[in-house]
Amino acid sequence: MIARVWHGATKPQHADAYESMLKPELLPGLSKIAGYKGSYFLRRDLGQEVEFITMIFWESLDALKAFAGPDYELSIIPEERRQYLSKHDEKAAHYEVVSQASPLAR
Repeated sequence: MIARVWHGATKPQHADAYESMLKPELLPGLSKIAGYKGSYFLRRDLGQEVEFITMIFWESLDALKAFAGPDYELSIIPEERRQYLSKHDEKAAHYEVVSQASPLAR
């Protein structure tokens, strides 16, 4: 399994609006994509900014590439969300999941 990890940040006054655009699904239709295995959306208040981290899990690197295309490392940020970001990763980082504990309760 592959974890796609991305960081972004907003000004505090934009954090709630940005968060609401990514809930309940990070990207529209993502849960219907073959190879998608789930995601986490994390938020941390740092005072002058609010940091967000997304972690999207894929069955394999091939499944991720089928979704994101050949330049799969590039960030995927819909235009309507970019206006809220004060900074963000231009590329996502990808990790092989080597161990997994029981899923968290929702």
